[in-house]
Amino acid sequence: MTSKQLFDNISIRTSRYVTRKYSTSFSLGILCLKKELRDPVYALYGWVRFADEIVDTFHDYDKKSLLERFTADTYRAIEQGISLNPILNAFQYTVKKYKIEKELTDTFLKSMEWDLSRKVYDYEGMKEYILGSAEVVGLMCLRIFCEGDDALYQKLKPAAMSLGSAFQKVNFLRDLRADFNMGRVYFPELTLDTLTDENKKMIEASIQADFDMALEGIKGLPKSARFGVYVAYVYYLSLFRKIQNTPSELVLKERIRVRNRHKLRLLAYSYVKHQLNLI
Repeated sequence: MTSKQLFDNISIRTSRYVTRKYSTSFSLGILCLKKELRDPVYALYGWVRFADEIVDTFHDYDKKSLLERFTADTYRAIEQGISLNPILNAFQYTVKKYKIEKELTDTFLKSMEWDLSRKVYDYEGMKEYILGSAEVVGLMCLRIFCEGDDALYQKLKPAAMSLGSAFQKVNFLRDLRADFNMGRVYFPELTLDTLTDENKKMIEASIQADFDMALEGIKGLPKSARFGVYVAYVYYLSLFRKIQNTPSELVLKERIRVRNRHKLRLLAYSYVKHQLNLI
């Protein structure tokens, strides 16, 4: 193993560690992918997670400066084929190997930049934000899953975007109180500190439509990726159902979660359906 290979190995191990510490749901989903697909998805998650942490949690620091530096370092890593930041080093390798378009990176970072200053969204603004913050991440993953098959990528592209949209909207509902505390209102149906059963149902209808379209795409994924993506889908659908069954006033007060022991049951359920070709 050369020194660069050793550093690349350390980089991807760092991305794995970040993913496992920040998200048990995605970690379990990634473990259900074909082995060769896991590290590239870890690399994507690590990069996305760090950008998101800058805009959402580093309140005692100059977020704008940090995001500008992160953005510049990302492009420099891709251009030079290396970064001393292990997360960026793993990400640039994945971008180059799977020919992930610069447009997807640009669009994601634009949404992160919006989180620094933009607080209230209309329908077009929310649509554009979700495109950047979630749908393009789904497309990056799809590039990995299709392993160079562009025809399959184009066919599954709408469904991958719908899955990213569903995940993001569920996150918005789950994190409603935290976003309100930062003055953010992503859903045009809402105003700050308000959620009624009526507008909650309107939002849930749009999420259900995204989930329905996403499931059709999951069925068309290569076998190497299908089970892992389906596990993530089932986890988020379970969280969505729990939010649906929670009164609006409670959604505003607490962060709805799926317990880890229930996640394991969902994993077993997903495995059986996958093995029996019932997805």
